[in-house]
Amino acid sequence: MRHVISVLMENEPGALSRVVGLFSARGYNIETLTVAPTEDATLSRLTVVTTGSDAVIEQITKHLNRLIDVVKVVDLTEGPHIERELMLIKVRAVGKEREEVKRMADIFRGSIIDVTDKSYTIELTGAQDKLQAFIDALDRSAILETVRTGASGIGRGERVLKV
Repeated sequence: MRHVISVLMENEPGALSRVVGLFSARGYNIETLTVAPTEDATLSRLTVVTTGSDAVIEQITKHLNRLIDVVKVVDLTEGPHIERELMLIKVRAVGKEREEVKRMADIFRGSIIDVTDKSYTIELTGAQDKLQAFIDALDRSAILETVRTGASGIGRGERVLKV
């Protein structure tokens, strides 16, 4: 089962390396990983998407909690949460394709952020399946380049990850 784990950790050199090393040493796969400082510059928030049984996820969270740099760990998939991913995609757009690509970007609520005479670069945000649906709707040969951030997640409502 897919899990989104949010980790609040010290914003120190090597902290991210220790978290990734923990996954690697135990043979756990990381599907996506995003990390950035929080409103408190001494802390970073890391979002890891991984798969595993409930027992495996419980082991991962226990191991993460033992790391000295880790302040708090929450499995966001245990409750209501919001996930978003950012994708930048460069698409060939020449001749009559230009209007079709623009229409597709509008349908998926994307923004064209760069235009050349032969291509558009489109910015899309949303759930992983929305971004994949956009890719699937395009002609594969039209896709020149794709960059995705991986999932970022936050608990809904009053649920917060704080010290």
